[in-house]
Amino acid sequence: MKRLVVRLAVYVLIFVVFVGGIGFYGFNRHQKDFYFNVRHEPVPSLQGVNIPQYDPNKPTVAVVLADSSIPTEDFDFLIPYELLSMTDAYNVYAVAPDKNVKSLSGGLDVIPHYSYKELDNLLNKSPDIIVVPYMPGVDEQKYQPTREWIQQHSSSKTSTFFSICGGSQNLADAGLLKGKSATSHWQFLPILMKQYPDTHWKEDVRYVHEGNTLTSAGQSAGIDAVLHLISQKLGEPVAAKISKEISYPSYQFVQNPKVDHPFYVDIKFATYWLNLGFHWNKKQMGVLLYKDMDEIALSSIFDSYGDTGTTQVLTVSSSDAPITTKHHLNILARHQISNAPKLDKMIIPGGNAKSLAAADVRLWREKGNAKETLLIHSDSPNSYVFEAPLEDLAKQEDLLSAKHAVKRFEYRANGIHLEGKPFPLETYGNVLLIGLLALLVTFCIDRRFIMKKPIFKSYKQAS
Repeated sequence: MKRLVVRLAVYVLIFVVFVGGIGFYGFNRHQKDFYFNVRHEPVPSLQGVNIPQYDPNKPTVAVVLADSSIPTEDFDFLIPYELLSMTDAYNVYAVAPDKNVKSLSGGLDVIPHYSYKELDNLLNKSPDIIVVPYMPGVDEQKYQPTREWIQQHSSSKTSTFFSICGGSQNLADAGLLKGKSATSHWQFLPILMKQYPDTHWKEDVRYVHEGNTLTSAGQSAGIDAVLHLISQKLGEPVAAKISKEISYPSYQFVQNPKVDHPFYVDIKFATYWLNLGFHWNKKQMGVLLYKDMDEIALSSIFDSYGDTGTTQVLTVSSSDAPITTKHHLNILARHQISNAPKLDKMIIPGGNAKSLAAADVRLWREKGNAKETLLIHSDSPNSYVFEAPLEDLAKQEDLLSAKHAVKRFEYRANGIHLEGKPFPLETYGNVLLIGLLALLVTFCIDRRFIMKKPIFKSYKQAS
């Protein structure tokens, strides 16, 4: 009996260490590819970068970017930046501890309009709205200036502090949610409930607006929260107009954020984690950056594909010069068409890409190297921009991976029609292969070493 227990313990231990170790390596690789994908490429000259003109008659929105070593979540940054810019009622600026290039999750690089100090000097007061995206504070020393700047303005009676998705952790970390109600992404809420028990975390709402703080649930719920804020500040007709312009399918949540069935962990979440750890052959996908491109359409590519564990997204443009988006955000590509690596797919986002990016697309078709080039939004320019990428993800990968991506977005409409393989064959196959290999290694160790130990011989003689 003793021999059996020892052997069983060894089998379980080696299996867990072997499979878990490889899965942990894959998970860390994904974190580096997506959440901590910082720029290492040389930065070209940034002289002549345009900053939107300041209008003292308009209230000012500051959308926060952390230090260069701490990528800001791309959806959390780009969505409020574009939607608030669309109102034409605000000065909307990207702000950071300094004006060095900052990275968003997935590998999109942004040039801040102002440093915190520069914006403070320009306004001589707190910004009217401070948007706080999710910024993982993994480097305490480098994140400290951002925390201190948020706290510096926390006493302002005229500022609204607005977090998207996991950005509620950053607000809680700065002390702004103590004693208040708030929400966050459903995957993140159990962690936040333990970290910040002095905040009343809500699971059944798309956003919570209490006093001078507004927090949103995951991903697309951030759109509800932005439109709610616009409705409160500028009137409901303005919010309805912008919702229609982006073909947003869930406007009912703007008026009532309550949800009947909150999202929880289920089998799709297991597939997501297995993809992160064991989907080794990632698709190499480019996203073409071009002048006047739509920020929401750009975000839809990074979030739909990049955080699934299945796809590595690379930014490509026609030159190394900064590119100005539709609403005056300055972005940089890490590769040029002339030196882009071989890709499985090139995505050109945006409903107007055929006209706005015509020259860039032509140059790519002449000099680029990809198995497939896809103008993903051009065939349905009046559709909600996240639907086409999620549908393409299902065709590229499988239904389980795509269904989790839909759920991760907290998408609650009926506009997505998924077709593809039922589950990720490569991921499950790799898990099975590693599991069998672990058992084989354990079997060899068992036969070569464990069975020959004197303890077993002594036990056998004694029995």
